[in-house]
Amino acid sequence: MKIFVMDKYSIFTFVLIAVLAVVALPLSIENVLEATTSPKILPIYSVERSDNKVALTFNCAWEDGDIDSILATLKNHNCKCTFFLVGTWAQKYPEAVKKIHADGHELASHSYNHTMYTQLSDAEIVADMDKCDSAIKEVIDKELKLVRVPSGDYNNSVVNTVRQSGRECIQWDVDSLDWKGLSEAQMPKRIMSRVKSGSIILMHTGAKNAAAALENIINNLEEKGFTFSTVGNLIFPSSDKIDHTGRQLQ
Repeated sequence: MKIFVMDKYSIFTFVLIAVLAVVALPLSIENVLEATTSPKILPIYSVERSDNKVALTFNCAWEDGDIDSILATLKNHNCKCTFFLVGTWAQKYPEAVKKIHADGHELASHSYNHTMYTQLSDAEIVADMDKCDSAIKEVIDKELKLVRVPSGDYNNSVVNTVRQSGRECIQWDVDSLDWKGLSEAQMPKRIMSRVKSGSIILMHTGAKNAAAALENIINNLEEKGFTFSTVGNLIFPSSDKIDHTGRQLQ
């Protein structure tokens, strides 16, 4: 059997660590309780409406090869929607940005280079949003008020920071899954099984089959009595009431 002998320094160090642990324990428990009991702050996923208005939205972070097709389909149906632009995408494809704006669609921010906001400080988030806005303003002189965070990844701090900057944080309640490569036939069925009045529908430019499916998506929505709105016109700017599902209430 081994016997450990502690000198005075070791004993002092041990006692000090023990005392600090006892003092810190209540603080640690308090922090854990605060983290687990703090209410979740949600972006807007959808809007409580009874007029059958929905918002089609496109995240622009990949290629621009389908922009002309998407815009042509939207124009044929007189459908205005919201495009969330990554700043570097706007810099790479300025002509696409001009076309979107010229057709009367709403432009919004999707970060400067798609860095996850949950990995940034509050100051870094604001700087990134400002940088995205500046990149888009270099192409078209437009104030942006809506933000969709990269990959929909957020926490309370992110949502608070977006709102405290004078912007609104926007998610979605209907995901087309175009980014997963759903077929032209699958996408409309998926959307129609989930859509309701006030829904915000997520799509992407540069996604396989998205442009091809758009005609049927719009036709199916129109057949069910839905009409289209930009996100800015769908939400209630003066309301901060959001339920546990992220549905904004009037």
